[in-house]
Amino acid sequence: MLSTMALVELTHTDHIVTAEFNRAEKHNALSPELIEGLHEALDALERDQDMRVLILGGLGKSFCAGMDLRGVLNDVNAMGKMLSGLGRATYRLRQLPVPVIARVQGAAIGGGCGFAAVADIAITHPEAKLGYPEVSLGICPAVVAPWLIRKIGVGPARAMLLQGGTRSGEAAYEMGLVDHLVQREELDGAAMDLAHTLARGGGVAVAATKAWLNELEGPVSLKTLERGAVLSAEVIAGADAQERLKKLYSR
Repeated sequence: MLSTMALVELTHTDHIVTAEFNRAEKHNALSPELIEGLHEALDALERDQDMRVLILGGLGKSFCAGMDLRGVLNDVNAMGKMLSGLGRATYRLRQLPVPVIARVQGAAIGGGCGFAAVADIAITHPEAKLGYPEVSLGICPAVVAPWLIRKIGVGPARAMLLQGGTRSGEAAYEMGLVDHLVQREELDGAAMDLAHTLARGGGVAVAATKAWLNELEGPVSLKTLERGAVLSAEVIAGADAQERLKKLYSR
């Protein structure tokens, strides 16, 4: 098994750091270990005085396929801890004093789509899949909902979360869930070009602008995210979600 830190790989190019989920064989689904690894990576990133831009990506075909609940399905406490860890990770990403780019090269589902929403800028290609299928699985997407509301607005977020399902990268771009759309083969280069452009900004000015934008849009508190984690865990522990998820994981 990879160490938790190895589950999120950090690479440095000039003043640009790339953090990549490294669980490609599971489509970078969020296990407790991967979430712990993300927090360890965030510890390092918060100390990095040289970083001017962060690119968040995933190794393999998928960006992040959401929560992997197999190991915690019958343990509501472990499930709550996992969901709380997801919420705190999104909060820490939004609070970083540098721009965060989500480079969505494949599936971004549930919590994975939440990372795309919490990023300052998201970039993808037309064939990618993004969305929140939680309700069809009996799950309440409470942890990611605050970020989606701030990204696309209350009305579109309400429709998206209640209808569930996924959207193509092109449709996600048209609704404002992602900010840049390029061809699949251009994605890595376009994300790095964007990062270089952002890195040329004055560090103090960029940090102040990001903090001010966070305040203007209405900050998401850790308390709100924790309430979302508790609500999600309670719903997942219910009979309907348990039945639906066990059918899913038995395939």
